Amino acid sequence: MARITWRGHSSQELLSLCRLRWSYMKHCWHSLTFNAHMNSSYASDVCLTPIFWFVDNYTHCLGPFFVVGVAALTTSVVSIAYWIGLPFWWAKSQLVTYFLLVVGNWLLLNVIFHYVMAVITPAGNPPEGVSLVEAVSMCGKCIAPKPPRTHHCSVCNRCILKMDHHCPWLNNCVGYANHRYFFLYMMYTTLGCLFLILAGLEIGHKYLWLDHGESWTEVEPLEGQPVKFNLSGHIIPVTHPNEYDDFMLPPAVHNLPTPLVDTDAPSPGRRRALWFMAFTLVSVVLALGSLSIWHAKLITRGETSVESHINEAERKRLLQQQRIYINPYNFGTKKNWKLFLGLVRGRSFWRTVLLPSWHRPEGTGLSFHTVHDAPFEDEWP
Repeated sequence: MARITWRGHSSQELLSLCRLRWSYMKHCWHSLTFNAHMNSSYASDVCLTPIFWFVDNYTHCLGPFFVVGVAALTTSVVSIAYWIGLPFWWAKSQLVTYFLLVVGNWLLLNVIFHYVMAVITPAGNPPEGVSLVEAVSMCGKCIAPKPPRTHHCSVCNRCILKMDHHCPWLNNCVGYANHRYFFLYMMYTTLGCLFLILAGLEIGHKYLWLDHGESWTEVEPLEGQPVKFNLSGHIIPVTHPNEYDDFMLPPAVHNLPTPLVDTDAPSPGRRRALWFMAFTLVSVVLALGSLSIWHAKLITRGETSVESHINEAERKRLLQQQRIYINPYNFGTKKNWKLFLGLVRGRSFWRTVLLPSWHRPEGTGLSFHTVHDAPFEDEWP
């Protein structure tokens, strides 16, 4: 069996040489980039630095356009519902129409109220020039002490109390003072879109699925000379108006059915509006519905979006030490939701959640009770 050689080296020697070169290059790379803090997360942050720079510098500028876009999209969907849906249901059943109007306008009122409040309500910032009783660290960008659960927003360029995230659709940070408005806006918007989908299923099936209104029209009328065949098979042009050879017979009369024209069929403009509405509603339900479910899970665990990543990293770190991490702000599902929605001091669910409410969250956002504190009443703090 012949051995493969190259410049006097066998295949095994070539393979060993390649491995040696590869090992040498790796050692050179590690020696040039060695850092005690180097890991995959740090390398990813370095690669994504241009994207972070763009977000930090331009998200704040694009925020007003996002707010106008949300308002325009909501207005267009509601206008189409009144333009097409209301006459349809009024002709079908006036009692059902009254029910749809009450439920639909209740959802619309909550959507508008919570969105406006989430936009105009500041999330909350640590006070300046005031000594804080409790501070967990110093902000390297603000050069100021940070209260618990406070994080720096690179878009707003300031620290935010109990920061969740910066939302470009609100042109505002979501934090301590407006987190409830943000979540209820998402929830009511998702419910409103589902309501419009259910109310418009029959309209979509009738005007979009069955394709009504597409009546047949003759684009190119038939032209030519009427003819008939004789017994020998020759073609003879028909020159007299009668349909039969006997001149004395009157012309035949055919009572053919005339196709009915659907006067209730929507115009092309209405069909396009229905398609636009269907696509918009389904997209919002999928996107905003998924986000609402995720935030609901965070609220159930008593944490924000920022804290979920921090707690997960801490949980993995302590797991390696065979220890269990306990979130200090997780008081259980029921109490977490009551604190988040402000269902304390005698506030009811019907008045506080099902109807618009201006109440602020309890406390100042500078300090929070933890599970390690002494037992306290539901009227927290």
